[in-house]
Amino acid sequence: MSHHRVVIIGSGPAGLTAAIYTARASLAPLVIEGEPSSTSDQPGGQLMLTTEVENFPGFPEGIMGPELMLRMREQAVRFGAEFLTAKATKVDLSSSPRRVWVRDTEYTADAVIVSTGAQSLMLGLDAETRLLGHGLSTCATCDGFFFRGQEIAVVGGGDSAIEEATFLTKFASKVTLIHRRDTLRASKIMQDRALSNPKIEPLWNTVVDDLLGTDRLEGAVVRNVVTGAVSTLPVTGLFVAIGHRPNTDLFKGILDMEDSGYLVTRPGSSHTNVDGVFACGDVQDHTYRQAITAAGSGCMAAIDCERWLEAHGSH
Repeated sequence: MSHHRVVIIGSGPAGLTAAIYTARASLAPLVIEGEPSSTSDQPGGQLMLTTEVENFPGFPEGIMGPELMLRMREQAVRFGAEFLTAKATKVDLSSSPRRVWVRDTEYTADAVIVSTGAQSLMLGLDAETRLLGHGLSTCATCDGFFFRGQEIAVVGGGDSAIEEATFLTKFASKVTLIHRRDTLRASKIMQDRALSNPKIEPLWNTVVDDLLGTDRLEGAVVRNVVTGAVSTLPVTGLFVAIGHRPNTDLFKGILDMEDSGYLVTRPGSSHTNVDGVFACGDVQDHTYRQAITAAGSGCMAAIDCERWLEAHGSH
């Protein structure tokens, strides 16, 4: 068993920023960063699946997602953060010190920062692995700019799908909204706005069966679930907006969470319902879901954590 003042679980922009700040505060954090084989819990988080990041401040030429994460990690190491490339498998946050297990190995901590992120729900197609970041995207705000003047599609029927489709009309010449039913789940006002937009064309009762293209998306094979008719949609961009799932299974019954699984933090802070346990990034943010907002909340968690440790005589 090894004891640390701070254990950070997760290593996306939130976890790495928390690591930089806590390390600079001489708290020598241990970052349990996840496993490379796991899509839901991999080191570096969702940015490891992103190609070019053009909206992170300070990189006017853009930067590759994995490189940005590597730089953040190196920065944390430089200030004294320790990294463990493994997945946390169990936690006990009910008493002090808090306990975190990686399989049979136990780690204890005065404070814990949870930054396990969220994952985009995908269509379950083999081609997704090949084309993610190459015409296939899960974030209109991140990637819409790359599709100026192109014909693209959005899959989904909820508020986020409608929001993404509407946003993408700023760039694309046409946006096909693919939905497996004949009615949308989105709020009435959003539906009206989208369906009255001349650039958005709904494709009802339809699912995506396959994606075409080897190193770049060249089209989507779609099927009408009522008639069974199969056709190819000649799109160069496809945005999957069927929801996100926070990686919070580890904390069920331990930390307060919304019905959707997102951790609940006190307004204006990173404090969870358990004293000395903090949450930051996409694991508690279902509104913005950007690298920069995740990094900002990682900074908040580190400062909250440092102040908490100081108040409890652990600093």
